[in-house]
Amino acid sequence: MSANPAANTSSSTSRTGGQILVDQLRIHGIRHVFCVPGESYLAVLDALHDADIEVTVCRQEGGAMMMAEAHGKLTGRPAACFVTRGPGATNAAPGIHIALHDSTPVLVFVGQIERAVRERGALQELDYRAAFGHMAKWVTEIDDARRIPEVVSRAVHTATSGRPGPVLIALPEDMLVDRVECADAQPVQDVQAHPGPAQMAQVRELLARAERPLVVLGGTRWNAEAVEQFARWAQASELPVTVSLRRQMLFPTSNASFVGDLGFGPNPQLVEQVKRADLILLLGSRMSETPSQGYTLLNIPVPEQTLIHVFPEAAEIGRVYAPTLGICATPAAFVEALGAQPLPASASRSAYAQNLRAIYESWRSTEGIVTPGALQMAQVMEHLNEVLPPDAIVCNGAGNYATWVHRFYRFDSYGTQLAPTSGSMGYGVPAAVGAKRVFPDRTVVAFAGDGCFLMNGQEFATAVQYQLPLVIIVVDNGMYGTIRMHQEREYPGRVSATALRNPDFAIYARAFGGHGERVERTEEFALAFERA
Repeated sequence: MSANPAANTSSSTSRTGGQILVDQLRIHGIRHVFCVPGESYLAVLDALHDADIEVTVCRQEGGAMMMAEAHGKLTGRPAACFVTRGPGATNAAPGIHIALHDSTPVLVFVGQIERAVRERGALQELDYRAAFGHMAKWVTEIDDARRIPEVVSRAVHTATSGRPGPVLIALPEDMLVDRVECADAQPVQDVQAHPGPAQMAQVRELLARAERPLVVLGGTRWNAEAVEQFARWAQASELPVTVSLRRQMLFPTSNASFVGDLGFGPNPQLVEQVKRADLILLLGSRMSETPSQGYTLLNIPVPEQTLIHVFPEAAEIGRVYAPTLGICATPAAFVEALGAQPLPASASRSAYAQNLRAIYESWRSTEGIVTPGALQMAQVMEHLNEVLPPDAIVCNGAGNYATWVHRFYRFDSYGTQLAPTSGSMGYGVPAAVGAKRVFPDRTVVAFAGDGCFLMNGQEFATAVQYQLPLVIIVVDNGMYGTIRMHQEREYPGRVSATALRNPDFAIYARAFGGHGERVERTEEFALAFERA
């Protein structure tokens, strides 16, 4: 006998592999599935018919995967993405790559050929372990339907623990229709690494001793409470705080301690002040290529600054930078251990923080910023700061247009930003659809360049199908703008392969059953946005 009845839960009758799989999703609290249907997992689609799981049918697997990734980024919990075998899986690869680089928990279920015809080059056959082994935290294939509860439980734990990431599970078509009896799993419990008291005492000692300390926030495994608590503590301690690439939602821009972001096109004065810091607290951040400005801000392997590195995955600590103090802990657990007691007052730390804040306030001001053309994006951003609610979710993909969002939009709440740190184009539109599907009562605005939009613009049809009232702002400059910028710098006067001829995007929106506006002058934007 068992003292825990849940441990021996099993179906009294046999179930198909597809039904067992859907039952496991429910057990682990997964209530959203994003998919493009395929004949390779019809048994799962049949089981979803009667399940209390929200299913979003998408137009392309890359869009479906990015929607699932957006869910994980906003909630910290994985959604499930289902795609069919072969081309379906490879179409999903950009979203899987985003989830890996952005440390986002996602479960990816891929249809597979029947077990009996392996290695014959069957229709759409693919070795998923070989194809995705370096693009996911774990890649596996289920041969025995009785093992579905075990494998899905491990997948959820792997996706959400340590440094989160995507897990890919291949599902042979014939395995999903096998009828078997097996016990269900128990819900996976969140596992957090916590810092020890001695480590926290050393953190306080090192910070109190520093004259020019700086905090760099990043990564995942945060929550709203941890963000708010750390913001209060940093302000009370007069400790300057910056964020790594596309992690603005981790610290309120209105907080006096916020000094800007270390993303693409950062404030050059901030970069110089980071170099002057005598202590860096990396909290949840890996300080990878972009925030480190090409690995130039900290010496490798031993930084000149005192370095405190807090990260939930032990293997990442010391991987690039040898820290003075390394702590394996989630950001949320670290902030909880930090408590509310601020650091002792320090004139040098206060002066350093005030100087950095003044530099930031000057940088984020739109006064005097004029760009060529009749539409001024700086003024567009000012208008959005005035009219969008504090909990609005702002999304973008990759491109020079995103610099306007990162520099001028005033993120003040956790869970309000969806942007790929991997630098992937085509993310903003599906991310916005995924966000609105999860949080239907919140305002969602996506930014996309013209090239960026057309990489996954078909998911506008998904938004219309599910009646999701979101707004997409397409910045149309008729080119792949970032590549043109690099091209004109490296090969002046020799423009090649970067020009685009675009459709009328307003008509495009109306063709799908949505609303479209074309804005060519700054003064037209406010009313157009209100109508949208």
